[in-house]
Amino acid sequence: MARSSDSTAKSGKAGKAAKPAKTGRIAQIRQTYQIAKRSDPKLGWILIALFFGTLAIFVVAALLLPVGTITKVLIIVLGLSTALLVTSYIFGRRAEKAAYSQIAGQPGAAAAVLSSMRGAWFTTPAVAVNKNEDMVHMVIGRPGVILVGEGSPTRVTHLMRNQHKKLERWVPETPFHEVIIGEGEGEVPLTKIQRTLLKMPKVLRPAEVTDVRTKLEAATKANNPLPIPKGPMPKNARMPRPPKSQR
Repeated sequence: MARSSDSTAKSGKAGKAAKPAKTGRIAQIRQTYQIAKRSDPKLGWILIALFFGTLAIFVVAALLLPVGTITKVLIIVLGLSTALLVTSYIFGRRAEKAAYSQIAGQPGAAAAVLSSMRGAWFTTPAVAVNKNEDMVHMVIGRPGVILVGEGSPTRVTHLMRNQHKKLERWVPETPFHEVIIGEGEGEVPLTKIQRTLLKMPKVLRPAEVTDVRTKLEAATKANNPLPIPKGPMPKNARMPRPPKSQR
């Protein structure tokens, strides 16, 4: 009897332990929705219309097609699943757009986006900063070393070239890339910076990435750069991550 009581107690504790995870997931979705709605007030109505609109297409098709009752039910179930997928996808895209719009133009916004990249990507924010808050972030990955400039194109280009020369001495055989965040010609919009880096050719092996990272982290500490301004992202905001297929 004692063993039975113990096992029941353990299973009860396990059940209680599982509930916070579910609650946390729901709270996370609610939080994301609230953040996105600030810059996209019609988000709720758009998601409702998408869900029921998609489901309605399958329901109408099930009713009109000359098939059996079981097949009609299966079509409606498929419609329900499809409606959930479509709504989730659109919600994710609009939440991503809202997150970018809230941090765009703030010092350090690019660093926030770059730091959210998954996989073998290592971002060091503000390896070079000037008094105007123009800054250069360093990203190390399989394409090599990517210097990402943020600020006035004229000033940040000069800042980036100087940083390039300093770092290249430590890893002379490593490819370097320079990217400037902006909407002008030859610049990369903040919303496309992750995609741009992911499309770069992978020339370094994982072990080489680690070696380059170790050397350049020592170099940036030696240079003693200015700290990155605080608060580039709104409170509780989460930057979107690239799809698994792009990692």
